[in-house]
Amino acid sequence: MRIYSVVMNLNQPAAGFEGEICRIDGDKALKKKLMSLGLRKGQPVSILHQRHKGVVVLSNGSRVALGADIAAKVFLQQSAESTASSSTIDPA
Repeated sequence: MRIYSVVMNLNQPAAGFEGEICRIDGDKALKKKLMSLGLRKGQPVSILHQRHKGVVVLSNGSRVALGADIAAKVFLQQSAESTASSSTIDPA
């Protein structure tokens, strides 16, 4: 059985979501800036706070705040651990 993950930008998931960065849109300067903050393709992140004007994520033990415009260019895919736990059915 194949499990398909939904891809969404950092502005979309609610607090508590855990995923992996699968794509970063934008120019070379933006990608370099995000890399300096520890955000790169393949990096696991958790959404800590979601606001209309930005998001705070946890990456490698560091909190990183991003404005909504930049967050819209960073795309996440739900992590395998989160997918497995969310697809568990409670027998009760």
